Amino acid sequence: MQYLGETAALFTSFCWSLSAVGFSMAGKKFDSTTINRVRVSLAFIALLVFNQVLYGQAFPINASSDRFFWLMLSGVIGLALGDFFLFRSYQLVGPRIGLLLLSLAPVYSAIIAWLFLGEQLATREVIGIIVTLGGIAWVVMSGSKSKIDEPTQKHSSTGILYGCIAALGQSIGIVLSRQGMYGQFPPFAGSLIRITAAVLFLWVVAIFQRTANKTIQSSISDLRSTGWVSFGALFGPVIGVSASLLAIQNSNLGVASTLMALPPVFMLPISYFFFKERFGWQSVAGTILAIAGVGILLT
Repeated sequence: MQYLGETAALFTSFCWSLSAVGFSMAGKKFDSTTINRVRVSLAFIALLVFNQVLYGQAFPINASSDRFFWLMLSGVIGLALGDFFLFRSYQLVGPRIGLLLLSLAPVYSAIIAWLFLGEQLATREVIGIIVTLGGIAWVVMSGSKSKIDEPTQKHSSTGILYGCIAALGQSIGIVLSRQGMYGQFPPFAGSLIRITAAVLFLWVVAIFQRTANKTIQSSISDLRSTGWVSFGALFGPVIGVSASLLAIQNSNLGVASTLMALPPVFMLPISYFFFKERFGWQSVAGTILAIAGVGILLT
């Protein structure tokens, strides 16, 4: 199928936008650490079911050792550590600036792929990446009028640093996943290996910090918020991450990373109808610019 990888990357952005809704709603009651642990645990269970139904094997035990190494390392760096810094960035500088900083991920990915994987980008693709990132930056930086606007937060240098680290973690996770997703390995199986590493890492840390019981009790005592985490986990670590692996299997890494950086744009209609936000002309112009960049990448 032509443009399978690019289509999967766009679908990934849409899924991650939906997951952001779930995690934002859950964040009204849960702290980011609780959300992170619960979401990877629920995603782990869901992926076991998906793999059993689709492939007749709940866990891909026959995968090669090198595939396990690359995908598990990717899970720790991208899903556990990267998201930890992303949540901390949200707390310090707010989600708007945090998302902008996360948009650096495709730039990091393209540079890493060029340095270590020998991938080359055509001039058209470079222009498409720049235009898309410019549109994303414009959308995220533009203001909005919302009934649920958050208080203005000080732009902490630490928060900006954490956002940059989160973007680097995401891009490294994508590059490592590319190393483990060679051949026609099923994306849901690859996602399960990644999420397994994240689950083990996060819960081992919780045990050492003696906060595991607190996380479990919080998730049981507030089933509504846990339901929102489940929604976010379905469209994030389960479907979204699996689609991202399909994307990097079937398209250039820099192009796929750029298309997967579009959640701020997809969030515009979601925020308009779900959160009742109202946007200025800058957000609309930025959206058109980002879509134009996507068009350049796909032509």
